[in-house]
Amino acid sequence: MRVFTLAVSLSLIGAVGCTSSPDGTLHPEAGGKGTIVVGVSGAFTENQIVAEMYAQVLEHAGYAVERDFELRSREVSQNALESGQIDVKPEYLSSLLLFLEPNADASDDPNDVATKDRAVLAPKGIEVLTPSPAQDTNQFVANAETAQRFGLTTMTSLAAQASHLTLGGPPECPQRPFCLTGLKDVYGIVFDDFEPLDAGGPQTVEALTSDDVQVGLLFSTDPSIRANGFVPLVDDRHLQDAENLTPVIRIEKLNDEIRAALDAVSARLTTENVTTLVGDVVIEGQEVGTVARDFLTANDLL
Repeated sequence: MRVFTLAVSLSLIGAVGCTSSPDGTLHPEAGGKGTIVVGVSGAFTENQIVAEMYAQVLEHAGYAVERDFELRSREVSQNALESGQIDVKPEYLSSLLLFLEPNADASDDPNDVATKDRAVLAPKGIEVLTPSPAQDTNQFVANAETAQRFGLTTMTSLAAQASHLTLGGPPECPQRPFCLTGLKDVYGIVFDDFEPLDAGGPQTVEALTSDDVQVGLLFSTDPSIRANGFVPLVDDRHLQDAENLTPVIRIEKLNDEIRAALDAVSARLTTENVTTLVGDVVIEGQEVGTVARDFLTANDLL
């Protein structure tokens, strides 16, 4: 079986000061509406696709847009947002909240988490817009043979069979509340063995396909899940927190037109179509700018 893996980063054209898309398309400077700098919360494919969507709808609305798509981490991007180096970026609700307030009470309710994010960010001059339905959260998956053999569809169904199975995941999994610790506390899941691998990357995918592990921890929008026939196990007791893709923007740059444009993008994003878009880039080899533009055009946003 051919193994597909999610590329965590992509070399893109789009540093600060540029007005071209990552596919090289040049955009004319806008007139009197001003300039918006679009960034990312981390330099990886999914974030760059969504950020490119923000950039293109803002250009379509008549704003000059600069792109800063190589911010390597949330630490870097949040400093860039608060300092004004960038003006807007796509974020993940609970990861953002727990980054800002490590002791905050996140949950699987996106509206609740967004409200808490707003309370923390408003004093910094930053607004959280409407969360999209699309989530990129921890996703436990079984390989197809294991899922069929044991009838696995949910995390609850896994509990009765886990003692026969090996879990593969990041080395820190045994200490993490959303991994082995949480699985035991919330579901009563105890595996026969744990194999330390990588954080949702090629080692985990390879181990699942070779049956070295039968269950692995990936991310919900990873196209390798679909490409390799892995079976996502529904988190039916809500262990994982809400990680909806959501625009965050400096208040001084926000107006009704910009809010409407960015919220319109969010309204059309789902976990399923974001997974497809990421696969178009990392599996099919399409350019980020082209994938973003085709999606926006198909959804009447350009």
